[in-house]
Amino acid sequence: MRHVIALDVGGTGMKAALVGADGTLLHQARRATGRDRGPEAVVGSILGFAADLRAHGEQHFGEPAAAAGVAVPGIVDDERGVAVYAANLGWRDVPLRELLGERLHGVPVALGHDVRTGGLAEGRIGAGQGADRFLFVPLGTGIAGAIGIGGSVEAGAHGFAGEIGHIVVRPGGVPCPCGQHGCLERYASASAVSEAWAAACGDPEADAADCAKAVESGDARAVRVWQDAVDALADGLVTALTLLDPRTLIVGGGLAEAGETLFSPLRTAVERRVTFQKLPSIVPAALGDTAGCLGAGLLAWDLLGTDGRRPAAGRPTGAPPAPRNSSEVTT
Repeated sequence: MRHVIALDVGGTGMKAALVGADGTLLHQARRATGRDRGPEAVVGSILGFAADLRAHGEQHFGEPAAAAGVAVPGIVDDERGVAVYAANLGWRDVPLRELLGERLHGVPVALGHDVRTGGLAEGRIGAGQGADRFLFVPLGTGIAGAIGIGGSVEAGAHGFAGEIGHIVVRPGGVPCPCGQHGCLERYASASAVSEAWAAACGDPEADAADCAKAVESGDARAVRVWQDAVDALADGLVTALTLLDPRTLIVGGGLAEAGETLFSPLRTAVERRVTFQKLPSIVPAALGDTAGCLGAGLLAWDLLGTDGRRPAAGRPTGAPPAPRNSSEVTT
């Protein structure tokens, strides 16, 4: 059975799947990255995991994977297939596509940024399905974005497209590791809300989920913390939609798990800020933490094209439909 390898590499763990041509998830697995052993160990873990996935496909489905797609964090040069920089993995200029191609006996390999890859999945088979222009914004430890155009995601000239978390929304504000002050992610990410709520309630273990629950119970301190984050997020999003004019704005990540506790005030805050701009649909992400892995599978199938050949540059190919689980196997 023809299939591809899909691999999503996170800071501490990796999610993987073998994906059939019709979108069926033939096999799923998870494994630690081995980050505690250093950057070379992480690369070794990825290569070993990919080789094991290839062997599993050959043994159980009669043939090895036809291609592989890999999503990684940090700065990624999609065209060269190089993981340029990832602070949480200690990477600098790792030629991951070349290394994986060698380990997988020469099959084509696609390398993508984790958020852009997740955005690709959300746009094609998730919350943005059918939208010709979308913006995917996950609110996690930081804030990034994926700009969707006609079934593809824009990487930018240097791989930096979509870094909405580093729009300055509070000039002269909190320092950001990027070197600026007042960046959006310092006010509206899940980690920023956790930090603000821990300080406000006096519990150093409190996090954003606790803040959301306190908001729902009417705690005035939590409402202030939450509204500050929503206002900052709305400021950043309005800047983004002014530049990009998306039809659909997809919000995901840990903070979005608060549901309407986030989306109701956010929609109101964005609507109050727009003037001439067209207001997009603001919707929650649909694929959760599987988006990166599913997007990696789409990248792999794109390499092959609908007829098994590599597609013309820039042309999105017929992606598989929304995936179906056939089995869940943990290695």
